[in-house]
Amino acid sequence: MRKIKVGLVGYGFSGATFHAPFLSVLKEYELTKVVSSKKKEVQKDLGNVVVVGSLEEVLEDQTTDLVIITTPSGMHFEMAKQSLMAGKHVILEKPMVVKTWEAEELIKIASEKNLLLSVYHNRRWDNDFLTVKKLVNDGVLGEINTYQVHYDRYRPKVRDRWREKQGPGSGILYDLGSHLIDQALHLFGWPQFVSADVFAQREKAETDDYFHITLGYDKLRVILHSGSIVPESGPRFQVHGTKGSFIKYGLDGQESALIAGKKPTDYTWGADDPQFYGELHTVDGEEVKQELIETLNGSYTTYYEKFAESVLEGKCLPVTAYEGLSVIKIIEAAFQSSKEKKVILV
Repeated sequence: MRKIKVGLVGYGFSGATFHAPFLSVLKEYELTKVVSSKKKEVQKDLGNVVVVGSLEEVLEDQTTDLVIITTPSGMHFEMAKQSLMAGKHVILEKPMVVKTWEAEELIKIASEKNLLLSVYHNRRWDNDFLTVKKLVNDGVLGEINTYQVHYDRYRPKVRDRWREKQGPGSGILYDLGSHLIDQALHLFGWPQFVSADVFAQREKAETDDYFHITLGYDKLRVILHSGSIVPESGPRFQVHGTKGSFIKYGLDGQESALIAGKKPTDYTWGADDPQFYGELHTVDGEEVKQELIETLNGSYTTYYEKFAESVLEGKCLPVTAYEGLSVIKIIEAAFQSSKEKKVILV
């Protein structure tokens, strides 16, 4: 079986936590080079992989099939463009880029060169979202009228990291908002309008750390919310329809497992703690029935499995570049809505 030879650009939190563990356990991939200044750390985690100091050293290797870019968001466009021009397939950590025009240019280059370009929107494979998606698609809740998701944290002090400093692609909307927006677009398609409140709540904050976004459809309102000063979170998902409601607490545990060094190799991977199983309330005549719904297992592995099928078998990408572009368009509309204090038609 031919392996996809990979150059991983960046070995910070994202590269080390969300990418390398899957590349190391899936037989379809061979991680050959890592761009990082942390040679000892990389080789401790990944064995004798070649550690290099620049993207150019990855691109000069004629055997490299795929470049995975996990650097700060403001660097994505130039690195992806350089990689595509060198004839490599590209996966970009979310958000895809910072500006719409950047995404459009990358899509054009990839198309002209017949290369694959994808965005790592891994939270499509969160266990809670997979469960919500199944309930919605199966019609259990009827016609959905309200879909509300919170991604809250308690981080009252500003930390010294690029995501919390002024700069392209920093802030919570690009970071966590891109996840929630991608999930919503994946489930409901393109909205009619965007209304948003995006700003900095914390003392000494340099970039946005709060957002409240409404995506408007005919009879559906999608509400996406995130705050950084939330000591105790409420429900993560609240989904209401003509036949019932689904309320879900808790956060998918794959990130915590990866941080703890666990490998995504057994059948329990992505399983939810039963205490966080969601409550389904369905209307039956005059009665409302209540039951716990076992959460489907999450699987970030699925993204990389499907991407391998795209390279090796010509199947559809797990996340297309056009879908990555759509997220950036909504983020730009949200910033515009917040700044101008008005609804933006999209």
